[in-house]
Amino acid sequence: MIGGTVAAVSRSPEYTFKQAESDQYPAASRTWRGRRRAYGRDGQAYARAWARDPSQPNLRQVHLIHAELHDELRGAGFMVSAGQMGENITTRGIDLLALPTGTRLHLGGEAIVEVTGLRNPCGQLDGFQPGLRAATLGRDEHGELIRKAGIMSVVLADGEVRPGDGIRVELPPVPHRPLEPV
Repeated sequence: MIGGTVAAVSRSPEYTFKQAESDQYPAASRTWRGRRRAYGRDGQAYARAWARDPSQPNLRQVHLIHAELHDELRGAGFMVSAGQMGENITTRGIDLLALPTGTRLHLGGEAIVEVTGLRNPCGQLDGFQPGLRAATLGRDEHGELIRKAGIMSVVLADGEVRPGDGIRVELPPVPHRPLEPV
């Protein structure tokens, strides 16, 4: 098991691109699945992420970004901080993009989320700061597109998540499936 820490938690009572930083994030239950727009009991808004096919489960309940991306973006001249790219949880010390599909992240003492895929950077990033979307995309040595805008997950177990909480990473059984956009 590898691990890291929760650097920040962010939420909004409405479905908005940017989230406000908060001192805690009560991870809501899995019961939103199938609703066009659903709200967790904590007032966090969760938008529909399955507009192409509403019969499919919502694989985008909680968005996580690694604080190292914020560091990289600030080094490139962007002014970004936790929650400003739409993420709910900002992590530090975990290579989120390298995790396989199905990885479980134990956040704090009780909350568990399961990684479902990569966040596909959207045009809202450029609405926030011009050029930000392109800065969250890259190419590997084979010319393959790298999406750096974090990962998406679903809630498996409720629990409060606070800055400074530990994160325990539970990898799924092999063979591992690499993350794909959801």
